[in-house]
Amino acid sequence: MSIIFDGSNGEKFPNWSPATRPASPNTGEMGWNTAIGLEVWNGTQWNPLTVAPTYTATYVIVAGGGGGGGASTSTYAAAGGGAGGYLTGTTSLSTGTTYTVTVGSGGGGGAPGAANGTNGNTSSITGLTTAVGGGGGANTGPAVTGNAGLPGGSGGGGRSTGPTTQSGGSGTPGQGNNGGGGGTAPVIAGSGGGGGAGAVGTTGATNTGGPGGAGLATSITGTPVTYAGGGGGGGNTTAGTGGTGGGGGQNTAGTTNTGGGGGGYQSPSAAGTGASGGSGVVLLSVPTTYYSSGNVTGTFTTSVNGSNTVITWTASGTYTA
Repeated sequence: MSIIFDGSNGEKFPNWSPATRPASPNTGEMGWNTAIGLEVWNGTQWNPLTVAPTYTATYVIVAGGGGGGGASTSTYAAAGGGAGGYLTGTTSLSTGTTYTVTVGSGGGGGAPGAANGTNGNTSSITGLTTAVGGGGGANTGPAVTGNAGLPGGSGGGGRSTGPTTQSGGSGTPGQGNNGGGGGTAPVIAGSGGGGGAGAVGTTGATNTGGPGGAGLATSITGTPVTYAGGGGGGGNTTAGTGGTGGGGGQNTAGTTNTGGGGGGYQSPSAAGTGASGGSGVVLLSVPTTYYSSGNVTGTFTTSVNGSNTVITWTASGTYTA
């Protein structure tokens, strides 16, 4: 049996947008999406039947911050962790393509006298440059004469145990800055602060921890928010403060979903473990005509900025353009 369409009139399909598609489509159901073109439901998802158009989206990707170093005795002060790498820019998304969003966790604090804080984990969106996790802050102990901070998105702070000092870890170009070095003193000095997305970590001084480097602000949601601050270095008398953008001060963890570095450990009475880095975050701003809640998975919130919808993931998920 043949179906013949009138050549002078053609066939008109139902119209909808990404937000008004049929809620319970049948396999093979077709329609004209005003943002995409002709599409069909294959039983699992909507697939375009024409060449997929692209549209421009803006992103901010922040990796997990590095953990602060630990200290083995009350006379030693460890270094702050570096902030997670910070990336922002624009990209073209292809309609119908599913993009995987990864939100990196923060690194753990260093154990007393054993190792540096651990690096944070990477954050990314499929096909875009990956943000590198922040570098761990230097640990210290009686047998250690100066630990260097670990490299990362931003580098972890370095540590000094007297006249011997080590530098902070290096940051990744375009994502962060170096950590501050350990201070120099005849007996004991403060440790360096972790680097931040907007500034290097500060070098420690006699008994004083170096502050963490400042983060960077974005107005992708319409309201400025600062991310990726470095963790503060420990100091015997004066603690290093965390950098703006979620960096933790001495003995304080980086703020969740900011990529802030963890603070280095110091206590007047006991050894202890460094503070953990803050988890990262991923933001994607897309034209509202292309946004549908059914096209997003994971743990996320949304906000509207002008003609765009901004999706903020605090845990990994996906986005189907």
